[in-house]
Amino acid sequence: MKRIPTDLPGLLIIEPQVFGDQRGFFMETWNLNRYREHGIDAQFVQDNLSRSRRGTLRGLHWQKPRAQGKLVSVLEGEVFDVALDLRQGSPTYKRWQGVNLSAENKRQLYLSPGFAHGFVVLSESALFHYKCTDYYSPKDEMTIRWDDPEIGIAWPIKDPNLSAKDAQAALLKDIPTEKLFD
Repeated sequence: MKRIPTDLPGLLIIEPQVFGDQRGFFMETWNLNRYREHGIDAQFVQDNLSRSRRGTLRGLHWQKPRAQGKLVSVLEGEVFDVALDLRQGSPTYKRWQGVNLSAENKRQLYLSPGFAHGFVVLSESALFHYKCTDYYSPKDEMTIRWDDPEIGIAWPIKDPNLSAKDAQAALLKDIPTEKLFD
């Protein structure tokens, strides 16, 4: 397993060890001891799976007070995955990082609590998997507009397919600071 730090502390790219031959491949997608050795000491309580078609953008979502750490990966297809630092005391506050995740590259992205998360589907469809450190809590979920000019995410798409909730999301400047992280 290879741990690749990013420019944002608390955000890691993981390249699991893949064993392949003429039959296909095998890899561990989670092993508490192995990930703990690489600095990820998360206790996951919920797994989620979504399938989306090309051009679908989900996010940018987070929860507070029930903050979630996430380990995300793509089982089929390809996405451009984004993490946005919402930790107000962080030197990287309001900075984002984008990573291509695909069934082909088998990369994972670990987001510690304190990040907003979103992705857009680049392939015909994508099967997206994420492990979460807290349960989904609709009353605690917040959403920032995907195209907020203050953040300036360089999405590889101009006119995404959005849910009603994501289409009506607030700009970061309009979100009360108590809904962000300390």
